[in-house]
Amino acid sequence: MTTDHASTGIGHWGKKPGTPAEHDLLAGPGFRRSETARVLRIAAEFIKGFRTLHFVGPCVTVFGSARFDEQHPAYEQAREVGRRIARVGLTTMTGGGPGIMEAANRGARDAGGRSIGCNITLPFEQQPNEYLDRFIEFRYFFVRKVMLVKYSCAFVVCPGGFGTLDEVFETLVLIQTGKITRFPIVLMGTDYWRPIVDFVRHDMVQARTIDESDLDLVVFTDDHDEVEDVLRSAQADHAERFKRVKSPFWWLWE
Repeated sequence: MTTDHASTGIGHWGKKPGTPAEHDLLAGPGFRRSETARVLRIAAEFIKGFRTLHFVGPCVTVFGSARFDEQHPAYEQAREVGRRIARVGLTTMTGGGPGIMEAANRGARDAGGRSIGCNITLPFEQQPNEYLDRFIEFRYFFVRKVMLVKYSCAFVVCPGGFGTLDEVFETLVLIQTGKITRFPIVLMGTDYWRPIVDFVRHDMVQARTIDESDLDLVVFTDDHDEVEDVLRSAQADHAERFKRVKSPFWWLWE
């Protein structure tokens, strides 16, 4: 039996198409008045993110699939990651949804830690999980990515799909090119990630599309003790970055 995607309004990949306004951003030049209004909306979203997340850091962002339930091994692995993040004294940041995100936030709650959810607005709405202390929703993927990097001192990446890969490789490029301060990226779920890691380690290095030293940017492990050690080191390395200095313009909420 086949599904008529045209009649259901669902695209080829199981996602409902976005609104025309969402498509317009990358659909070529528009009216200058509309483009100006869009830039202002983007700026407003950045300001909202900066103000909401200013005092949450330093964070560790946990990525992974929203499709795993409590019975999946990766769920418990991510839950333990959340516990370790809290034990180190860092804030757990996720996309705020179900699956791996819920597991990490839940683990942080187990250990008395703080949890933040940074969701992205999609045609099929994703409800925030119940283990969040604060939740913020973004319209634009690129704004959300900036927030996840800006307030994090490490990434822990569990098995996930295209979105997870996108976050990992974009961050690697930013570190590799010196656009952001280096911080650890931990891949957990070694069996899942092994084909990609092997491709990077062998094919890409052999083809000289990356340097062998670039491999040092990623920690590949399933050992929670090793992850905790990495997070403690990241916390120390980035302590100065997250130091709060009172502004002379505090009366303007600076």
